[in-house]
Amino acid sequence: MTLDAVTILLVEDNDDDVVLIKESLTESGLVNILQVARDGEEAMAFLRCTGEYKSAARPGLILLDINMPKMNGFEVLEEVKADPVLKQIPIVMLTAGSGDEDVIRAYRQGACSFIRKPVSLDEFRNTVKQFALYWALVAITPDRVQGK
Repeated sequence: MTLDAVTILLVEDNDDDVVLIKESLTESGLVNILQVARDGEEAMAFLRCTGEYKSAARPGLILLDINMPKMNGFEVLEEVKADPVLKQIPIVMLTAGSGDEDVIRAYRQGACSFIRKPVSLDEFRNTVKQFALYWALVAITPDRVQGK
């Protein structure tokens, strides 16, 4: 089966998690274009195609860590969902050690999914692979429907 490339914007400040997610997506055998922003301000510059990101492609999916410097994940989520151009991009919140109130808040603010990062390295890899399979094979996202 041939799959279309899915552009994913990973917003993550933890270098180890970035490497692990990249490796897990590659190991899943799915074709994904992964762009990385290291904090919320960088993510918004990427999404709005400003500064060094003037020619950035609009992602079909955002993986958004909650705990980041400068602008946290909830602040990014709020800005994206308030923007008429960006609001249709699906956002999956990623975090370690988050409470139930964060899950409720994420969904209330417009996230389409919430994933707690497993502590174990193998569990984390498996979670990313399962997530990738779902988004590549099952989910229908606005960018696919619009042919972008």
